[in-house]
Amino acid sequence: MVAPGTAHRNHCPHCLTSLHVDHRIPGDRRAACRGRMAALSVTVRHDGEWLLIHSCQSCGGLSANRIAGDDNALALLRIAVRPLSDRRLPVNALLAL
Repeated sequence: MVAPGTAHRNHCPHCLTSLHVDHRIPGDRRAACRGRMAALSVTVRHDGEWLLIHSCQSCGGLSANRIAGDDNALALLRIAVRPLSDRRLPVNALLAL
């Protein structure tokens, strides 16, 4: 099956984990860290495209990466609704955004 966004994937389609290999420009492979990038959150562009927010477990760096068409939908949804399950956050305020 061919799915959009899979030609230049930078993360595992199952667990959504990545490696810290890019420095400033996607695909430059200039990061010296090479640490594990955990999928922390998602954000949505104005055109509706979803991006994964990755956090490097070694250096703390953050990056935004486009999702791919065959990424694990359940894993994406778990990350997307995570703020709603955090009892420290005012859910009514989040829903009003």
